[in-house]
Amino acid sequence: MQIKVNGESLELADNATISVLVTQMLLEDQRYAIEVNEEIISRSQHVTHFLSDGDQVEVVQAIGGG
Repeated sequence: MQIKVNGESLELADNATISVLVTQMLLEDQRYAIEVNEEIISRSQHVTHFLSDGDQVEVVQAIGGG
């Protein structure tokens, strides 16, 4: 299936969850928030929230600094 992540097209397997996307984007140990079709998805739902063809996903990463 095709989704958009931060405006860029990305190919994922059918029935992929947000957790699959997080793994593919190498974000597991990062601080981030994910929005799907303008709805923030809590981390507790990442394993059970299935993505669909055409979904618009925004990934925001927290950057620390001093």
